[in-house]
Amino acid sequence: MPGSIIGRLCALAFIALVLATGPARAAEVHPGQAVYDRACAACHNAPEPGGRAAPVASLRQMDARTLRTALTTGVMKGIGDSLAPDDLRAVVDYLAAKPKPVSDDWIDGARCPADRRTVDVNAPIPSGGFGVNADNRRRLTAGQSGLTTASLARLKPAWTLAIPNATTMRSQPVLLGATLFYAASQASTLLAIDAGTGCIKWAARTPSGIRTSLALGRLGKSGPLAVVGGDEGGHLQAWEAETGKLIWRADPRHDKGGVLTGGPVFAGERLIVPISALDVAQAMRPTFACCSTHGAVSAVDVTNGKVLWTWHATPDAKPLGVKNSAGVEMKGPSGAPVWSTPAVDLKRGLVLASTGENTSPPATGTSDSIIALDLATGRQKWVFQALANDVWNMSCPSGRESRRKPGPNCFFFEGDSVLRDHDFGGGPVLFQAGGRTLVLAGQKSGDVWALDLKTGRKVWSDKFGPGTPLGGVHWGIAADETRVFAPIADPGVPEPVSASGVHALDAATGKRLWSWRALPDCSEARKARGPGCERAGISAPPLLVDGAVIAAGLDGRLWVLEATSGKVLASLDTAGPRDSVNGLPARGGSVDSGGLFAGGGMVFVGSGYAAFGQPPGNALIAYRPEP
Repeated sequence: MPGSIIGRLCALAFIALVLATGPARAAEVHPGQAVYDRACAACHNAPEPGGRAAPVASLRQMDARTLRTALTTGVMKGIGDSLAPDDLRAVVDYLAAKPKPVSDDWIDGARCPADRRTVDVNAPIPSGGFGVNADNRRRLTAGQSGLTTASLARLKPAWTLAIPNATTMRSQPVLLGATLFYAASQASTLLAIDAGTGCIKWAARTPSGIRTSLALGRLGKSGPLAVVGGDEGGHLQAWEAETGKLIWRADPRHDKGGVLTGGPVFAGERLIVPISALDVAQAMRPTFACCSTHGAVSAVDVTNGKVLWTWHATPDAKPLGVKNSAGVEMKGPSGAPVWSTPAVDLKRGLVLASTGENTSPPATGTSDSIIALDLATGRQKWVFQALANDVWNMSCPSGRESRRKPGPNCFFFEGDSVLRDHDFGGGPVLFQAGGRTLVLAGQKSGDVWALDLKTGRKVWSDKFGPGTPLGGVHWGIAADETRVFAPIADPGVPEPVSASGVHALDAATGKRLWSWRALPDCSEARKARGPGCERAGISAPPLLVDGAVIAAGLDGRLWVLEATSGKVLASLDTAGPRDSVNGLPARGGSVDSGGLFAGGGMVFVGSGYAAFGQPPGNALIAYRPEP
């Protein structure tokens, strides 16, 4: 759930913008500046600390395609819909970075030699998706990964592939033998890459950028092996793994306000697709009829993408008989988006999904929750709600202690909402504890939960730090055979309150085992690598390989920790400029979302995440242990 935008323009923030952008730009008076001042400045000039709005400096690092997509089909569609076509073009041109043109033949220049372009579809699949396996544990053995704890302590850069004009590396790849499949989202291209060298085996152009992490599996018992991902337009696509040929493209959403963020999951003859919602950001526009979209989970036929069933996180919204201060009729209930990757228990025929906050009242019992669904029918089996009455959208302050005043679409501010925005951004994890199965999950509040799979009842819980709209636990947790590992981001949370880092607990009992703190390094040497040194927290989910925990920070640093103790075995820095195998300028930045992956004796990091004011980047970096 990205995004930001709209509201009242603060004069002081406007002055700061003019000063920051320099005398030349202020003197030119670009026609898009007035549009920005009217529609965007209130949120982006002075974002709420720890909130979702990207500062204007981050917007200026994005290219025109990225900004246009956000305003026309993405998270800021509500704002884009309110703009005249000429105004939309003007504000995009005003904000967009002006990168040097890149020829479309950048792919051909990085092609593998003819004898290295084969994709072996019979090779082993170390990982089939975001959670590695359908249990979502994000765990690879030494045999699966080709890596050991000892070898991970000797990681060195092997190659870097630069994605042209990109600022965010959001999609987690999948690996098939020696072939890495990666969605170069901002280049609207799916790549099959030689894992050992970084050269490109094939490239498939996509109608719009792939927004989700990828999944790899067979389309039916006798069907082809396929790579599947969801795009910025809300469509799910399946490509032949061997050639990159598009097999099918389908829309799994129940309405056009849905958005695909979490990764799809193969479940036998079905693909499980989580569906998020856009209204949380669109509510920033006073004339927007807040709010009507809601989260969902759909199951689609793997052979053609046809929807088999859909579970709805809330009932359809209806007029509430209330108008906001702009005179617009309000609607509800809404929200409870599913923007995490579900877990699937094929043996018991269950799907485990997690939800976010309601975006308008009435509050439902399915927001900020873990949900168990029947795999065959989508029928709800049980629900565990971690936080009730969390009704929030981006016209609201984050918490009642915030000094920010509510906007028109926070019309429920005087009610009983806790206004926390404490979603489950990470999917549930299945864990075997003795004779029973637990469902583990981490929340943006900083809470870690363990539930009984059969009943949904709490077994234990713990809390690390105060939580923020960006985590706490942001994108998910990981678990091995005995432990669960919770990454904490806590951006903007001061010491000693912050819990940023990685925390290990006994998964069966909840006993704390160790904590490793990610502390900022703002030395002159690190500052020279780029901005963002003060954000050291861990937002991307960790990856477990053999006896090690691999974690990456919002500041771009990569850490290898010993799973038994939290001892640092290795640290590397992905931030800053570096050479690339395709000859384009490469730069690492923040690591977030699905930034980590491993297999074939290598570790892969997507470095750069320009959302929320974090350091941008365009580097897919591969690391290999020294002999």
